[in-house]
Amino acid sequence: MILSEFSNYLKQYNNEIVANKTSATKLLCDWIKYVIYKTPKNHSDKVVHKEIMLAQNKQGEFFIVGKSDSGRVLVNALYKYALSYENFLMSRWLENKKPSDFGVNKQSN
Repeated sequence: MILSEFSNYLKQYNNEIVANKTSATKLLCDWIKYVIYKTPKNHSDKVVHKEIMLAQNKQGEFFIVGKSDSGRVLVNALYKYALSYENFLMSRWLENKKPSDFGVNKQSN
């Protein structure tokens, strides 16, 4: 349920991820920040509020922490999902590319 909501959030940024304007892990932080700073409206929001804490350092970087064992499992699952989602998008994007698309030519020996 929570992964599904995060997945829907990520899908909005597919083009930005492929264009390397953002990353899925950065979007994970943005999504958690969004959920934590709003009033919980559903069960998923309540779980995120209860299980996840977001800390920020002086440079504006965020740190995501699970408040309990189940919170740490949730954070780990969300992080792994973000990485796998980004890898999936990039492999799908790369599927029909040729070396010449990247300015790489065959070298003759």
